[in-house]
Amino acid sequence: MKTHRSNVYCRNGAVAASQPLAVAAGLETLRRGGSAIDAAITVSAVLSVIEPGASHLGGDAFVITHDAAKKSQTAFNGSGEAPVGATANQFQGKIDHHGFKSATVPGLVSTWFEIHSAGGNLSMQEILQPAIEYAKYGFPVTSGFVKRISFHLKQFPETNLFSSLDIPTTLRPGDTLIKPDLARSLQAIAEDGRAYFYEGEIADALIKSSDGWFDAGDLSRHRTRTIPPLKINYRNLSIHGQPPPSQGMILMEELLIAEGFAIKDLTEADRIHMMVEAKKLAFQDRYEMLGDPEFIDMNLDSLFAEPSITSRRAKIDMAKANTAPVSYNQEGSDTTYFLTADRDGNAVSWIQSVFHGFGASWAIPGTGIILNNRLTGFSLDPKSPNFIAPGKRPAHTLNAWIATHSDGSLAHVGGTPGANIQVQTNFQLITNAIDLSLSPQESAEAPRWQHLNGPSTSDAEENFDGVLQIENRVSQEVLEE
Repeated sequence: MKTHRSNVYCRNGAVAASQPLAVAAGLETLRRGGSAIDAAITVSAVLSVIEPGASHLGGDAFVITHDAAKKSQTAFNGSGEAPVGATANQFQGKIDHHGFKSATVPGLVSTWFEIHSAGGNLSMQEILQPAIEYAKYGFPVTSGFVKRISFHLKQFPETNLFSSLDIPTTLRPGDTLIKPDLARSLQAIAEDGRAYFYEGEIADALIKSSDGWFDAGDLSRHRTRTIPPLKINYRNLSIHGQPPPSQGMILMEELLIAEGFAIKDLTEADRIHMMVEAKKLAFQDRYEMLGDPEFIDMNLDSLFAEPSITSRRAKIDMAKANTAPVSYNQEGSDTTYFLTADRDGNAVSWIQSVFHGFGASWAIPGTGIILNNRLTGFSLDPKSPNFIAPGKRPAHTLNAWIATHSDGSLAHVGGTPGANIQVQTNFQLITNAIDLSLSPQESAEAPRWQHLNGPSTSDAEENFDGVLQIENRVSQEVLEE
């Protein structure tokens, strides 16, 4: 297929992210001798400074790493727990969308230190310095930054988030924005470590300003889980995905179902149809099964076993769509994904988020840190595996993936933002690369589809027949078919 730019080739490392300043900072960390992990933490921190609507120090992260020497992969689950007071009877019909009562314990900063201990070369002071400097001396805001603020104010005109952070709502593209409170927080974290966030002044500020909604135990008990990733075989490659409470299980199930079809021999219309049908089946399983595995029993080995996958594959009718209602959780869509690789062949696939735009629309006073509103990802239905409970982690859309060859060497690294669309786009990226043999640039530019839950709603859970959207770069003949 024709692309608008060529593939990028390099020998000593790579960074791909949503913002050029973050990419440049990550590349500079690699040039100074940093590993893929060091560069990833740099990118994570810079993005939190310059794209605060999508991710922040008060948010979460999910990461998969590839160790080239050991030919091994590790999943880092940086999702936060519900505070001790977060029970269903605290809410009247639905969980608060904004304010500190919409948040879980932040997991991003913990993830920085956990992953750094697994393969960092540089000090945290060196790694975080670019983010500290952008916060302290300022950065030019983009048109997207300005639009995101405007959109948030239109949705929630009563918010005082921007005034509390001294962010002018009259910003224009190219204006310089300085964040002194955030610069001080980042500097203290770089100097004093993880404890400054979870047991020191930031923790104290969160406990005090939340009127005890968060307590010291909520913060000191938090940890980033380091666990084996989900792993399936697909067309002689191993796909490594995010374990629960991430919905990476959907991507694994979609691929296993699709492996029973000769994708490269299908027409474009049949390929899209089959993949959408596989997506519907996997999303229903997610809704019925997914929760915090530390609170509920989940048998994904049974789900991924051949008899289970065969039975689901048999439900796909290649002549017509399944229009039975499918249950979904409504999810926030403000997230950022990036990847890094170094000269030794190590790689990092990283996704981070504050859930909805600007998260809780509330900042920890005096710190410059925006809190997530991930608590809204829980269900208030006691029958749901995702039912809210103190110390429990909500089900997440956040997922990232890595693919390796049969000898354990690196094949592909990928991911995307996009809430419930993530596991649909990743499904397409992987089949593009493996089944259709598209290059990275071709796969990135290939037209996509997405199957939506139905009309936008603020309810936690709804049933919809669904709406299929396909980019208009797909031919009219295929769209009609």
